Amino acid sequence: MKSVLLYVNDDSGLDARYQAALDLTRALEGHLHCLRPNPYQPQIAFDGVTGMSIMYDISKYASEADAQLKQEMEKRLAKEDVPWTYQEANAEPARGLSRNSALTDVMVLSSCSGVKDNTLPLGILGDVIFSTNIPVVVQPDSIQKFDAAGPAVVAWNGSLEAGNALRAAVPLLQLASAVHIVVVDEDKDHDLPPLEASEYLSRYGIKSQIHELAADQSSVQAVLLSTVDTLKASYMVMGAYGHSRAREFFFGGVTRNLFRDCPVPLVVAH
Repeated sequence: MKSVLLYVNDDSGLDARYQAALDLTRALEGHLHCLRPNPYQPQIAFDGVTGMSIMYDISKYASEADAQLKQEMEKRLAKEDVPWTYQEANAEPARGLSRNSALTDVMVLSSCSGVKDNTLPLGILGDVIFSTNIPVVVQPDSIQKFDAAGPAVVAWNGSLEAGNALRAAVPLLQLASAVHIVVVDEDKDHDLPPLEASEYLSRYGIKSQIHELAADQSSVQAVLLSTVDTLKASYMVMGAYGHSRAREFFFGGVTRNLFRDCPVPLVVAH
């Protein structure tokens, strides 16, 4: 895990994403790839005189804003101690990020915690997670760091998604001071018991501790968040979207709720 992909956009989560991506790049001794996807770069539109004028105005404004953002980011990056590149893509965010993820190892996006109308970051997260094969760090706006050397919690439910997330996070878990595999009893059998997850990690020299907890009257996410707090975890690893995205969006779900409420970074994969 050497190439870190950072989503660049002038929004409330940029500073948190930027600092987390820098921390990850340093911890991994890797390369930071900054990507600014923007669907409003100059293009020709055939929709009558008014339509062309509107498109020109939007493209002109977007180009000026992109140039200013690039200048600001490159000024900040020049002061850092990591190798980096800055790229622009003429595409909407999720599509641009997905297309440029093939030769990267981990991506940094924002959670939904800092946005009042959080459907936009949730949509980007869902599209990217479903269309890429790399883990995604979901960074809360309030946390401007990623402590790879701190304790890590692995949310384990024995699913394929949990297994994919665990496997993808191995390079990070090798840096963690402690790894806790947390299982919340949901009254159902697990395809992959937590002991198998612990044995898998041991093959990479990673020691882990298993915590089997009962949900009782609490929700799964409430138990996980309480455990993160109790164990003073720096981040949590979890499989994303065990149910369909439509079901998660309309009826809620662990993935959606943690994207909104988790106070520490999430490392997720589908």
